[in-house]
Amino acid sequence: MTTIIVLFNLKSGTDRTKYENWAKSVDLPSVRNLDSIDSFRVFRSTGMLGSKEAAPYEYIEVIDISEWEQFGQEIATDVMQKVAGQFQSFADNPLFIMTDSIE
Repeated sequence: MTTIIVLFNLKSGTDRTKYENWAKSVDLPSVRNLDSIDSFRVFRSTGMLGSKEAAPYEYIEVIDISEWEQFGQEIATDVMQKVAGQFQSFADNPLFIMTDSIE
């Protein structure tokens, strides 16, 4: 299984409530509906442990992918390309980090 961790801030001037409503109503259900996805969660950061500083990223996504080739096919569909485009309209230069578990 591959896990993608996405770190991002919202673009300047983006309404947080508008993004979060879109994430709950469009992004989460669309991605979770893909057959290649085991799990998809979105987190809002709340701070840094032991510090009063803000976290460097406002949001973190964790996407667990069971079938990498199938995932590639599913995200290439028109529907998912539209969702990806909408995500890009909210996110300011997101980082997509591919990971494998060490367990």
